Amino acid sequence: MSNESPTDGAADWAVRRFERVDTDAVVALWEEAGLTRPWNDPRVDIERKLAVQPEGFLVAVTKDDEVIGSVMAGYDGHRGWLYYLATAASHRGLGIARALVAEAERVLEAMGCPKVQLMVREGNEHVLGFYDALGYERFTVANTGKRLVSDA
Repeated sequence: MSNESPTDGAADWAVRRFERVDTDAVVALWEEAGLTRPWNDPRVDIERKLAVQPEGFLVAVTKDDEVIGSVMAGYDGHRGWLYYLATAASHRGLGIARALVAEAERVLEAMGCPKVQLMVREGNEHVLGFYDALGYERFTVANTGKRLVSDA
């Protein structure tokens, strides 16, 4: 667990591994942040993550254990990936997303991961400045995908 604290120095929150009791709060956070999609059941995504590298599923919580941030990190043997990075609107600007990314990177590096990447959906470009500030490099690729299992 990381004891990263907000930029103002107060230790009002911490980063820890996801626990099943966090499920409803994490789903609500993702919905608030606009990260859910009709074709992806967020509860199924959570269960899938708990089955594969659950140590890469992190949440930021207040002293009262209220979930205020999340990130999923995974390593496929070639590179790491970050998904579902979100901070509650009520807690933005405190360094929570930065701390979640730093802890996710630490977890990935401990797995032997040499590089981490993420995808930003079209229309969500305002977050690119955040990743720029963290040293992430932009590059142009064409993403393709194929659904193997339907969540519906």
